[in-house]
Amino acid sequence: MTDFRSRVFIAFLAVGLVGIALVNMVVDRRAFGEGGRELSWWSGIVLDAAVPVQKMIAVPFDLARGAWNEYLAVLDVRDENSGLRSRLATVEEENLQLREALVASGRLQRIAEMRDEFEIPMLPAELVGLDVSTWFRSALIDRGRSRGVHAGMPVVSEKSGLVGLVTTTSRSAAKLMLLIDRQSAVDGVVQRSRARGVVRGGKESLEFEFVARGGDVQAGDVIITSGLDGVYPKGLRIGEVTAVTDPGSRLLQTATLDPAVDFGRLEQVFVMLRRGPTMELLYATGDGDAPDPAEPPAP
Repeated sequence: MTDFRSRVFIAFLAVGLVGIALVNMVVDRRAFGEGGRELSWWSGIVLDAAVPVQKMIAVPFDLARGAWNEYLAVLDVRDENSGLRSRLATVEEENLQLREALVASGRLQRIAEMRDEFEIPMLPAELVGLDVSTWFRSALIDRGRSRGVHAGMPVVSEKSGLVGLVTTTSRSAAKLMLLIDRQSAVDGVVQRSRARGVVRGGKESLEFEFVARGGDVQAGDVIITSGLDGVYPKGLRIGEVTAVTDPGSRLLQTATLDPAVDFGRLEQVFVMLRRGPTMELLYATGDGDAPDPAEPPAP
């Protein structure tokens, strides 16, 4: 019964408020046509009571509208961030391609310069495998007999640094013995004093052995190939002297070299398509590197 009375009271109250509002609207309309009027005391009370009620009613709508606007702003920011990330990825890819193109153009220019320096054809090749075990230091490149690569050909870096020597080949690949291999030995000369010696690999760094008496070798000296071993052409950079040991009573003195080639970061090499006289004599019979009769001749 109490609930019924409450509902009836609320209904009458709502009807009364609506009625008062309608009457107020009619009176205000008429007063506006007559040039305005002062509100009566009861109209003023209704107007004063309507202000806080209106504010309370508007609060949820204002909150909802603000939340919706913020949500739309977040969506816009998210879409903008997604677009910026996509553009950044595109720009980074373009920069990477441009850097690679610049590196490639620099390498091609360096190939032309090396050809002028040594008058030997150069074939660029990529390293596809690297073996730096304790006993053997070798690498695999993606060029073989079909491109004119044969055992006994020297291999250099883009800065004319000595990398090693081709030892075996197939139709489309070749294996290199790196300069730092234990079996590697190169006849070298000090660029400054012209002191000669032999550069050997196989340890933590290269070693340059030379005759102690009269051997003018100092830290900072650059060692290059002498060309007298008949394997490598003259003038290839081997390394730089970092330390010279005290020979004592020994005839041979040893200097430690820092290789001119960073073998840990080596990616591209250049095969010098010409054997030295010693290699030509060694491979004159074609043993170990004779072309396969079933293969077509190399272009």
